[in-house]
Amino acid sequence: MSLIEQRLKDLPMDPGVYIMKSKEGQILYVGKARHLKNRVSQYFGNNSNRTEKVLKLVSKVYDFEYIITRNEVEALVLENNLIKQHKPPYNILLKDDKNYPFIKINVKKPFPKVEVVRRLKVDGAKYYGPYMIGVSSKDILDLIYSAFPLRTCNLDMKHIPKNHRPCLNYHIKKCLAPCIGNITEEEYMQIISKVIDFLNGNDKEVEEILKSKMQAASDAEDFELAILYKKKLETLDKLIRKQVTALPKDFNLDIFAIATNGLNTVVDVLFVRGGKLLGSDKQIINDLSLTPEQALSNYIISFYDNIKYIPDEIVTAIPLEDADVISQYLTEKKGTKVNTINPHQGARKQLVDIAQNNANDYLEKSLTQKERKDNLTVGGVLQLQEYLHLKKIPIRMECYDISHIQGTDKVASMVVTINGEAAKSQYRKFKIKTVEGNNDFASLKETLLRRLTKFDDKDESFSAVPDLLVIDGGKGQLSSVKEIMDEIGCNIEVISLAKREEEVFVPGRSEPYVLPRNSYALKLLQRIRDEAHRFAITFHRSQRLKRQTKSELDEIKGLGPKKKEILRDAFKTIDDIKNASIEELNLVKGIDKTTARNVYEHFHVD
Repeated sequence: MSLIEQRLKDLPMDPGVYIMKSKEGQILYVGKARHLKNRVSQYFGNNSNRTEKVLKLVSKVYDFEYIITRNEVEALVLENNLIKQHKPPYNILLKDDKNYPFIKINVKKPFPKVEVVRRLKVDGAKYYGPYMIGVSSKDILDLIYSAFPLRTCNLDMKHIPKNHRPCLNYHIKKCLAPCIGNITEEEYMQIISKVIDFLNGNDKEVEEILKSKMQAASDAEDFELAILYKKKLETLDKLIRKQVTALPKDFNLDIFAIATNGLNTVVDVLFVRGGKLLGSDKQIINDLSLTPEQALSNYIISFYDNIKYIPDEIVTAIPLEDADVISQYLTEKKGTKVNTINPHQGARKQLVDIAQNNANDYLEKSLTQKERKDNLTVGGVLQLQEYLHLKKIPIRMECYDISHIQGTDKVASMVVTINGEAAKSQYRKFKIKTVEGNNDFASLKETLLRRLTKFDDKDESFSAVPDLLVIDGGKGQLSSVKEIMDEIGCNIEVISLAKREEEVFVPGRSEPYVLPRNSYALKLLQRIRDEAHRFAITFHRSQRLKRQTKSELDEIKGLGPKKKEILRDAFKTIDDIKNASIEELNLVKGIDKTTARNVYEHFHVD
């Protein structure tokens, strides 16, 4: 009896999470189950539901672990946390940087602005959206500011300067100037409540205001302004026509559909806000769930973990066996009741059909794009392990580069890929502190010693253990790095990539590997090497610029660190700062007239 067969016999029928591992102990896939024994056994039995992707995973699985939970909601939360922590190559990995535009009104602040944001915070503010193609957040914001006289400035309304004067918007009647006490906070909040009504689906008042303004402009023979308001009304009409009949105006829901061909899977989501269909988004996903129902469940949880905004209702094109679990989880997360339904008739069924058609169409037309991306990322990672006979799949790769000019302003870069994709939030920069002169080997040694002794660091990137280190250079560089790693007892795999012939050197092998020129593995190594070089050079240039401008700017009266940074960002070089007039200096945000005069006189007055 094999190890897997024995482990399958021991599985309990409890809910929980299972973790599939390679022979080297690397986590390949994390899943949740209502009944662990039934679910995990499906992967290894003669089940016709197993897709080609599942078969590929199973061929790499050497062992698995499981964690029993008290209920399915706990299993769902644990699965989500483990996926985020370990980033297994065969799980859904939604990008954190996919941020949709929302409209934000921070009602906790005096005289709040209405603004567009892409990150939702737990700050007591009201958020509306997301807004997609067809109904853009810019259009909505434009309608609001055309209809209501609200402030657009960033003034701190609790600390208004004594000599403050209202801006142009007050004079052209676009703002009631709360900054000079022209309107009370209570009166202002009454206007904000009308804006909130509009965002919740009540269009009538905005329509009447815009018609009135258009008529007034026409009566005054200001036809350009009248035409402008006419265009606003046309935008509002487009929005009104997106109203979903038979749905309440203040109703918010998301509709999910899934399409798969066994190898590739697409999810489409429609957003309905204030009873209006605001748009849709499509995403190709990588998921090894045995059925579309399981894949869609996993996607929904990942989706709301990233987007942070949860509507009143989740509608799915197919019935989910754990719909009640998802509802319970999202209800706890949102704080109010969230229903998950699979409709068979009515307005929701019509929306489901739209989402399903979108998913089917995108699946058919995006295969080439999806395959290309998979080949360049996860495909390159798996190919690299195969070509170089690595012990582990290089899920997390780190590459280092040193940059300086004749030994000055020495810096190092660390760039990271996860499953073959750049993880820019994990990049790190180093200033070389202990090395004198032009010595790349010593600089690299300092960098690696600082990096590889920080696995217990609170920094997310430093605490993560890489599967593979990539060094720019040949056999000599690799030997030097291997000595450093042996010195600190680090057994992470390391390779070097020599630029001229693109040869790959590995420890313990005298001859280099020459990867096929068109291989995804080589392209992956070239990408991470070139990215490390770019990142290091960019950091080096910024450090050199700071050094060049530091001494002269330090001598200027009233110029603190923040203002020096502002000037460097605005003018880039010290010569540009020297050549700027007082007016040009004063135009820079954050540089007042007195500071501008001090800077100018420092360079021009003897």
